[in-house]
Order: sequence, then structure tokens, then C-alpha cells
Amino acid sequence: MAEIEEEMEGNVGKSTMPENVVYIGKKPAMNYVLAVVTQFNNGAKNVRIKARGNTISRAVDVAEISRNRFLQDVRVDKIGINSEELQNEDGTKSKVSTIEITLVR
Repeated sequence: MAEIEEEMEGNVGKSTMPENVVYIGKKPAMNYVLAVVTQFNNGAKNVRIKARGNTISRAVDVAEISRNRFLQDVRVDKIGINSEELQNEDGTKSKVSTIEITLVR
């Protein structure tokens, strides 16, 4: 039992998400721009912006606002597009487009 407690204490405060990835959702674009700028200000050499479906256009906006307004020394390194197969609530499967934009300093 003590081993489990020690193991759990070692994981306190650790995040399972990679630090240099910003996942785009439905919040305003400036919220994600702040996340990108914060990553670079904390010393990240690159930041990946990931989105899928209807949020792809917001991801492009985040990358461009970050580059042009706040981080002039940052450039787009890679843009990757793909699709994922998701299962709907009714059990059917549908494909959703994805994008990953990598910014580097």
C-alpha cells in the first residue's frame, strides 16, 4: 500500500499533455494566441497548434495572429493535414479533417 501512495505522490502536479501543444476548441482565438505566446515566452523552441473539424479555421487564425502581431521572430515550420475516423453517438463512423501547424522560433 505504501508503494502505491509513493507512486501517486510522485505524479502530483504532472500533466499528461505535452507542454508545447495547443489544442484548438470553441473559445475565442485570442485565448489560444495567449497560450501560444506563453509557451514561447516559457522557452519553448516550437509550438504545435492542433485542431479538427470546424475549428481548423480558428487554428489558422491563431497561428497568423501569433506570428504577425506578437511573435515576429516565429515562423511556420510545418503544416500537416489528415483525417480521423470518429464514432458518432448512434454508432456510425464519420471522418473528420485535422490540421497540425508547427511554429518555430
